[in-house]
Amino acid sequence: MLRCIELGKKGLGSTAPNPMVGCVIVCNNKIIGEGYTSPYGGAHAEVNAINAVKDKRLLSKATLYVTLEPCSHFGKTPPCSDLIIKCGIPEVIVGLQDPHDKVAGAGLAKLEEAGCKTQVGILENECKKHHVRFLTFQEKKRPYIILKWAETRDGFIAPEEKLRKKSPKPFWISNIYSKQLVHKWRSEEQAILVGTTTVLADNPKLTVRNWTGKNPLRIVLDKNLKIPLDYHVFDGNVKTIIFTEINDASKYKESISYELIDFSEAIASQICAVLIKHSITSVIIEGGSKTIQTFIDEGLWDEARIFKGNISFAGGTKAPIIPGRLLRTTSVLSDTLSTFIND
Repeated sequence: MLRCIELGKKGLGSTAPNPMVGCVIVCNNKIIGEGYTSPYGGAHAEVNAINAVKDKRLLSKATLYVTLEPCSHFGKTPPCSDLIIKCGIPEVIVGLQDPHDKVAGAGLAKLEEAGCKTQVGILENECKKHHVRFLTFQEKKRPYIILKWAETRDGFIAPEEKLRKKSPKPFWISNIYSKQLVHKWRSEEQAILVGTTTVLADNPKLTVRNWTGKNPLRIVLDKNLKIPLDYHVFDGNVKTIIFTEINDASKYKESISYELIDFSEAIASQICAVLIKHSITSVIIEGGSKTIQTFIDEGLWDEARIFKGNISFAGGTKAPIIPGRLLRTTSVLSDTLSTFIND
């Protein structure tokens, strides 16, 4: 099962909104096939593992290990449980039952009815951790939310406004290696979210240009549609959703999605409800301080990744206040990276 989890991680950033499942097929204590979930719309892990078996005759005496219960319904692909039955695989070991309302034990029941021996709950906690994005989406009905920011040694995330005006460019707090790590994180999540102030101040592209991978969907909060239409977030290179309260289509730009919310009420909760509608299972929120604090105050976050750089501003925008439990602290050369979890 550990190998299944290891394989499943290869789908991080490409399978969503499907879970990143890993699968291994064993015969006579030897791995004869393995696979993981293809990019969204492609084959599931079980199909890829079965297809990897060179001698299909071995399947009739093999055991299939998989991190998540095989599906039993038709989606973009046929049910994996049907293929397992067709191939005559006699035993299936499952890490975790699928909470999706179209599965939820139905895949296991179908296998058992066909005479397949099943076992559930092998390394269940490890599989839950592995599938945390999918489980959060299914059980909490919201995306898995990662907060990320960089702060100075004296606790600021942006300099004073007068310094911004004097030098109108991004002020980098963290080093280039931390920056590259952030781009790796972006490639692993389905979406990235920022507020109006961050876009106006930095005109960010919000891409993974310093890493290899898929650019996340861009989500921007722009209550009064202040952001100029020639800014990078409107370049059309990546699907973009703008949250606003301006209900005037004449001010909207083509190819951009607009969602109306009430900025005077529980903003984070409203955003989560809309992201569920768009089938977004994970989002990394990169600022600004007010936007991040909104999610913290509503308790809608799962993980916070905070860089502390080796510089000071002696004034400016204070960093958000995080109430979670410190999970670990590591070093990225001169930067300190602290990870908190909301449990």
